[in-house]
Amino acid sequence: MEEKAKIVLDGKTYEFPVETGTENEKAIDISKFRAQTSYVMLDNGFGNTGACKSAITFLDGEKGILRYRGIPIEQIAEKSTFVETAYLLINGQLPTDAQLASFASSFTEHAALLPDMLNFFKAYPKDGHPMGLLSSMVCSLSGYHPELLKPDLSEEEIQLMAAKLLSKVRTITAYTYKKSIGEDFVPPRDDLKYISNFLHMMFSTKDKEYDRHDAVVNALEALLILHADHEQNCSTSTVRLIGSSWANLFASVSGGVSALWGPLHGGANQKVVEMLEEIQAAGGDIHKFIEKAKDPDDNYRLMGFGHRVYKNFDPRATIIKKRCHDLFETLGIQDPLLDIAVKLEAAVLKDDYFSERRLYPNVDFYSGLIYKAIGIPTKMFPVLFAIGRMPGWIAHWKEMKADPRSRIGRPRQIYVGLNERDYVPRDQR
Repeated sequence: MEEKAKIVLDGKTYEFPVETGTENEKAIDISKFRAQTSYVMLDNGFGNTGACKSAITFLDGEKGILRYRGIPIEQIAEKSTFVETAYLLINGQLPTDAQLASFASSFTEHAALLPDMLNFFKAYPKDGHPMGLLSSMVCSLSGYHPELLKPDLSEEEIQLMAAKLLSKVRTITAYTYKKSIGEDFVPPRDDLKYISNFLHMMFSTKDKEYDRHDAVVNALEALLILHADHEQNCSTSTVRLIGSSWANLFASVSGGVSALWGPLHGGANQKVVEMLEEIQAAGGDIHKFIEKAKDPDDNYRLMGFGHRVYKNFDPRATIIKKRCHDLFETLGIQDPLLDIAVKLEAAVLKDDYFSERRLYPNVDFYSGLIYKAIGIPTKMFPVLFAIGRMPGWIAHWKEMKADPRSRIGRPRQIYVGLNERDYVPRDQR
């Protein structure tokens, strides 16, 4: 017997079907709710609204579970690479050796920027935020590839767009950094893998090749994997919403970059480092800042604790904490910010105030420290996040395009403005 949900309004009962996901998640299908009742559902921030069905990522915030295409994130972070993870997310299955080699070679083929695109760097202000340039340049790719803007793309054309985005975003990011410090661009190399090539373009100079230490490569690889997808977050929902109008992948992902830019999303790890620096500048007294966060009359927040979805430990935080300590130990880095972070985390976990509110460390708490140790400036942190999230955005755009149930996104609202009134001429106001 089909399960139904009943809603009573104005003395009349309405029935709506109940959908069950493969992990036994339950949802009431209210797609015909307004048509039947003339009411709309009000859900600020869409925290209780399922906008789609998706087979890409499973997340259980109560149990601290994250899986890409059914595979636990712990296994992927330990055994996979970012390129293989990108293939898994976009295509649904782990690749064979031949498929992975072909996928990786497409990044080498499309890594270089067209000469005309280099003019963007000349025109953009040296101190302009790199997320603004990244969003603009990703969208501008549509101008160079008009043949990929049609709504009825083939699988081969989608794979081509994916390769262009995943490859060129590294180059754009590295060149943005070079522009900000006044150094010459370093072109990509055909013989380097994805992460190593990015580090080469970022930190090599025309006179000296960057020493790509395995510990640095491994730490950055883990970060990109952990950021590759995270269900229907703000930026991914933005990509799907833009794409629902049949906007092309470049334009949709450009919108995702802009959504990720905010300090409550992709900029959160930057805020963590700035918080740790503030604590250090104040003498390192973590308890002073903990009490500020607990004070109901103080708007101060401890950055890097708590999550909109996770009400248990963020599984990514556990992984990245270990990678962070391994990186610092291997490279012999002594950073007082890491010491402050360790003490702050320990104190918060022992404090009933935070445990009762389920405010546990999230992935942003340690990721910024890794970026800082590698030598990446804080304003570049969200750009690194964007590189990592690119496979998820592409996968969701592709899934949405293939879903025959997809409709153009069009949320409703509850109007709370003035009632009807007459226009008053200017000379009578």
